[in-house]
Amino acid sequence: MGILSRFRDIMASNVNALLDKAEDPEKLIADYMRGLNSDLGKVRAETASVLVDERRAKRALDECSAEIKKLQAYAEKAVEAGNDEDALKFLDRKATQSEKKNQFQAAYDTASLNAASMKQMQDKLVADMDQLEARRTNLQGKIAATQTQQRLNASGSPLSDNDSIFKAMEEKVNSAYNEAMAIAELRAGTKDNLDDLFAQNEKSTPRNAEDELAAIKEQIKNKEE
Repeated sequence: MGILSRFRDIMASNVNALLDKAEDPEKLIADYMRGLNSDLGKVRAETASVLVDERRAKRALDECSAEIKKLQAYAEKAVEAGNDEDALKFLDRKATQSEKKNQFQAAYDTASLNAASMKQMQDKLVADMDQLEARRTNLQGKIAATQTQQRLNASGSPLSDNDSIFKAMEEKVNSAYNEAMAIAELRAGTKDNLDDLFAQNEKSTPRNAEDELAAIKEQIKNKEE
């Protein structure tokens, strides 16, 4: 499904590792930012439809569960009225609905997983963009400081003055970079273990109608005693 097919690639990307190896980090940052903006736009565009699918699957599952509960109540009332034949019919229909419920549950689990994946991708893309912006700010600051230092060197200013100006600018840039990186790390948050997201609970096999009929009779008998 669209951007979801790139989930693992997006989650595994490491922008800092790529930049550390780049010959022209400023150009790579600009290119990478364009790609991240494009991916983020796709994630946001597809998230709405994924959430609609999740809500639709949840509604179908809830309706099926309600139908099973209703058929169980009908079967119990039929047994109380001494109408075993009708009770068996209700219990047969309940068994059919129980099989459908497993299918609805699987569909809901998939839709819920897709919704969680979209949220993870959006958080990861935003965190990557924050990190890139911090790196770009740091890089541009150092470039400006270097250019200033070169102009001072060319003008023949005293060495001690040059060193003082350069260090002051460098400290200011590094402080801004460290603050931006700290904010990016806080926004990134912790990532869920992917294996846990894909785990599914085992579904129990519904009992047959005859077993449930016997259980209902035993329950009514206990109440009468």
